[in-house]
Amino acid sequence: MRAIKTHDLTPESVAQLSDEVKYWIYNALDCCLTAEILSVIKPQLDNITSHTYEFSKSLQAPVLEMRMRGIRVDEQWRQRTIGSYTDDLRTIESNLNRILEEGIGVKINWNSPLQLKKLLYETMGLPPQKKRNAKGIFTITADRDALEKLESYFNAQPIISHILALRDISKKIGVLRTSIDSDGRMRTSYNIAGTTTGRFSSSLSDFGTGGNLQNLEERLRRPFIADPGYKFAYIDLEQAESRLVGAIEWNIFGDGRYLDACESGDLHTSVCRLAWTDLEWTGDLKGDRAVADQPFYRQHSYRHMAKVLGHGTNYNGKPYTMAKHTKLDTKLIAEFQRKYFLAFPAHQRWHGAVASELLQTGNLTTITGRRRWFFGRRNDDSTVREAIAYGPQGAVGDILNQGMLRIWRLNICQLLLQIHDAILVQYPEHLEAEILPTLIETIKVPIQLNNSRTLIIPSEAQTGWNWAKYDIKTNPDGLKKWAGNDDRSRTTDEQTTSRLDHILQRVF
Repeated sequence: MRAIKTHDLTPESVAQLSDEVKYWIYNALDCCLTAEILSVIKPQLDNITSHTYEFSKSLQAPVLEMRMRGIRVDEQWRQRTIGSYTDDLRTIESNLNRILEEGIGVKINWNSPLQLKKLLYETMGLPPQKKRNAKGIFTITADRDALEKLESYFNAQPIISHILALRDISKKIGVLRTSIDSDGRMRTSYNIAGTTTGRFSSSLSDFGTGGNLQNLEERLRRPFIADPGYKFAYIDLEQAESRLVGAIEWNIFGDGRYLDACESGDLHTSVCRLAWTDLEWTGDLKGDRAVADQPFYRQHSYRHMAKVLGHGTNYNGKPYTMAKHTKLDTKLIAEFQRKYFLAFPAHQRWHGAVASELLQTGNLTTITGRRRWFFGRRNDDSTVREAIAYGPQGAVGDILNQGMLRIWRLNICQLLLQIHDAILVQYPEHLEAEILPTLIETIKVPIQLNNSRTLIIPSEAQTGWNWAKYDIKTNPDGLKKWAGNDDRSRTTDEQTTSRLDHILQRVF
């Protein structure tokens, strides 16, 4: 191998070298500098940070396996879903053009920021919305935040609602058109240290294909299918962040009211009943859950919005900000929060304790032992809110990843995806009765709290042959809650699968 004296290199001399030699230099420096940095940083680790470092290293093997394996894509369903979204796009685009031509007498390319800003701020005379750019200069914008603010103007509402819908659908089509690999699988690249909370981030695969598969809505999940002979299990932690809020309050104040509420039933449906008192509640837990699951805003149900409302209040969200995101009246949210804080007074005490610790030390440590320093202004509202959210979110990420690591070490299933507070695995379907109970128990990680109390976040599994929800008519192979058995059989004809799929089945 050629020896290169990197200490003699200059930008001018490197420019004269061949591409191959440049790659040698780049990779060599990358390795050497990493080793040099490690030798400086590692002695600075203490008992807390060294534990986080060792845990992160232990996650490299399961993460690498997920990145290499990928997830199988049903190309027919992918194209069908793209076609469905494209039809929606054309319909909404046609409606928008009609509104603009008949109402204002103009026609624009809705995908052009320049034309959109001219329409909103010049033709319609709406107040210009500004945003600080990368250079720190405020410039006029028509991004999502700006459009949502302008949506409150009566004459702009129908136009902006159409543009927002078009942008959403266009983005979803882009996700579905993402390049997949030649073996018919889509891959994602996980970054173990990709966020400040300890949660993973994901992006394009190492080959420039695939993308972020952690934030796909239900309709986008349908084309992803299990390998022949295998079945999916989607295993998630139930109400994890809420339970962590309760656990933190128990540890600090010995107040278990919120944690008790989390462990006694369906917390988010209860919160939903507080916010939307005019819905036809039945008084029955199962019946009320059905009411709460009705559609409310975009692809979200009332229950999902109640979850957001509860989380937002837990994290010190203010009525005005939450109204913008939930589409609820500010007064209604303020009244909800008044009742909420009366029921769970430790919330505000916890907010105050976090603000105080942040001001004094500049760092926080989760109950799972992950420390984070905050470099924003310690008394700034945004920094305080970020610090409040860190405690539960950082702990949830660690708990899920600990459970995922334990499952991987069992070697009884194949890890496919990590989705924030859930994982997607596949297993030989004929071993379901043997494997599923083990997976559901293994992902539970007990956390010892003060006063001899133990937090165990329950898990739930849904099983099926594709990643979307089960529907007896439209998606009989979809994910269905596993309650001890699943007597369904796969409806797709495995004889039509490619030879490569069968090879993958044997290899993995």
